[in-house]
Amino acid sequence: MSSSLPMYSSLLFPVAMLTAAYLIGSIPFAVVSSRLFGLADPRSYGSGNPGATNVLRSGNKMAALLTLLGDAGKGWLAVFLAQMLSARLGLGSGVIALAAVAAFLGHVFSVFLGFKGGKGVATAAGVLLALDPALGLIALGTWLGVAFVFRYSSLAALVAAVVAPLTAFMIWGANLQAVGVGVIAMILIGKHWPNLQRLMAGTEPKIGGKKKA
Repeated sequence: MSSSLPMYSSLLFPVAMLTAAYLIGSIPFAVVSSRLFGLADPRSYGSGNPGATNVLRSGNKMAALLTLLGDAGKGWLAVFLAQMLSARLGLGSGVIALAAVAAFLGHVFSVFLGFKGGKGVATAAGVLLALDPALGLIALGTWLGVAFVFRYSSLAALVAAVVAPLTAFMIWGANLQAVGVGVIAMILIGKHWPNLQRLMAGTEPKIGGKKKA
């Protein structure tokens, strides 16, 4: 029985880490912050997206800031914990990559919101910062630059989603963490497909503005 313990543990710990990463990512800070500030559920107005940009449409900047920090922080925390436990238990970088994807999927398909959720921009930023600060800062800089010039959060997210995996492959080469960043980027782009269509139609709302009919 004792000889089977190492094999059992080698499966148990990664599964537990991935489950924890998913649950951390599932925390809906847009809904939590809205309730704290007595605001309407962010899924009931604007774009209906439970994220910082939509919470900002409520006019409450503090609630939007709390949402942004919470969503980014949970992505960072999930990956950081995976890194610490992986180093302690001698697990490979593949587990860290899977934890990064799990945290992102938690936000996009939150168990607390009936497996629905936000588009994952802030959570992805937190994940990237934990994986590699330089990668995270490049992605954030890209988002901020595009958002400042064009005032479209969705366009900024799409451009950053293209830049992030390219940067990851330049930093690490074709390793599992770079592949994980690529998976996150593809999901993020998919979640923004309706935004891309509205951008092309000229009906996409700008940052701080109200959603067009």
